Amino acid sequence: MALRFRPYPGFTIATLIAAAMLIALGVWQVQRLHWKLRLIESISQHMHSKPVDMTETGMLPEEIYTQYSHVRIRGHFDNAKEVYLFTIGLEGEPVYHVLTPFHSDGGNIFLIDRGMVDIEHLDPSTRRAGQIEGETQITGFWRWPDALGYFTPHPDPAHRIWYGRDLSAIEKFDKLKLHQPGLVEADATPIPGGWPKGGQTVVDLPNNHLSYAITWFGLAAGLIGVYLAYHMSKGRLRWA
Repeated sequence: MALRFRPYPGFTIATLIAAAMLIALGVWQVQRLHWKLRLIESISQHMHSKPVDMTETGMLPEEIYTQYSHVRIRGHFDNAKEVYLFTIGLEGEPVYHVLTPFHSDGGNIFLIDRGMVDIEHLDPSTRRAGQIEGETQITGFWRWPDALGYFTPHPDPAHRIWYGRDLSAIEKFDKLKLHQPGLVEADATPIPGGWPKGGQTVVDLPNNHLSYAITWFGLAAGLIGVYLAYHMSKGRLRWA
């Protein structure tokens, strides 16, 4: 008994092309999976490494992947120019991130995301102990801000409230000259009075590439199964 197979030429060519495309998409997702895992590992290493001092140079070494790099800066806050970034808390309540200019001892200006306050502590007079004056040191994580969304609301300059990290607009509004078009998210180092609450950095890197790869490979296998089943139904794939 031998297996006899008489494939339809046109159907076979179309199936081969489609299957090759599906397999290629699956391979691409596997490659993306490995890239994403390396990226996550790199970010984790930088976040847990010794802080890089940006006080004097204001720069990070070129070999360091700057997003989420652990940094420290010595200098003083310009509390009079803090602005508030509106966002939503874990339970859907309105909260604000306090963004404050920081003058480093090296003569550079940075923007520090000092952490979160609830609406009851939005007014600086309700958290005077946390309005640090004089020389201090900030440790945190370097962030390049994401681009604003199309539907991001316009800021409310009268109340110093912003709805996106539009650093260039904040610079212009407060007549600042930031050394870098990025900011430092303060870590969870305790702040006098407890407000703002630092340590709000979130690493949001979805990694769904394995499920995508399985989907593409599964579709390729399904297509091949349909191809074989069709030929079997037509008597072109059988034991004889």
